[in-house]
Amino acid sequence: MKHARRLVAGTLAAGALALSLTGCGDSADPTERLGRKATQTPGTPESKQPADAGSTAPSGTPSAPGSASDEAYKKWGLTAPLSFAPKPAQKPQIPKAAPGKVPVVDRIPVPAGEKTVFLTFDDGAEKDPEFLKMAADLKLPISMFLTDNVAASDYGHFEKLRDNGSASTINNHTLTHPNLRTLPFEGQKKEICGQQERLEKRFGARPPLFRPPFGNYNDDTLRAASECGVSSLVLWRVSMQINNFQYVEGSALKPGDIILAHFRGPSELKGTTETQMTTRMLQRIQEQGYRIGRLEDYL
Repeated sequence: MKHARRLVAGTLAAGALALSLTGCGDSADPTERLGRKATQTPGTPESKQPADAGSTAPSGTPSAPGSASDEAYKKWGLTAPLSFAPKPAQKPQIPKAAPGKVPVVDRIPVPAGEKTVFLTFDDGAEKDPEFLKMAADLKLPISMFLTDNVAASDYGHFEKLRDNGSASTINNHTLTHPNLRTLPFEGQKKEICGQQERLEKRFGARPPLFRPPFGNYNDDTLRAASECGVSSLVLWRVSMQINNFQYVEGSALKPGDIILAHFRGPSELKGTTETQMTTRMLQRIQEQGYRIGRLEDYL
């Protein structure tokens, strides 16, 4: 039954991103800068010293989001300050994985009545200096999932984002962004372990979290991730498009939702900048009465 639930979660998340790949509505193609090779398989659906164990956050970084200045929200187009969730007294119980595999997480089991969501950004194609200012001003706790072949051209950009006082972290999104389901076990392990090693060499620690490209994974992925030192495979229930959210289920945020966004620029966002997209995302979170948590505080 647990295996079935994981497969359903993987299918749901992959389906949500597959919708974004079709150009439906105002969506942007998240593989535009990563190349098309990873999406061309017929019939396939679509971290310096750590602040906590395994996290690629710098020593001394606060374990909960910081406080943005009183005027920062106005500067970045918000009508009210953002609300942040404090670090929980204890982490929620995540269902355990089978031996030799990692657990799959697509929503955090927050306490009843706690309206908290989590920000994650994938790949690293766009490196906008204005976004660095925005994230620092607003103290956004972002879990970054970086792909080496697009992020490595300027890992320093993401180091600045990590070190801006927001407790943001750097995690694994493979070396080259392939559809892992199309690879054998050793090929998957090379993609995952290879990026673990690159990130450890560059940032000083092996990331604890991993996200498979397109949300696609299988049992080999779960075994490979475990052998590479990953603690959790992270999916999502909500993805940010250019103007609005796209939901795996329903039409509104739910407590504990992990939100997927991408490091994207005007060429992929139909002229919209990364900061404009992020402002709209934060507005949607506020409109629905949610606060923002730091994912690693809950995993």
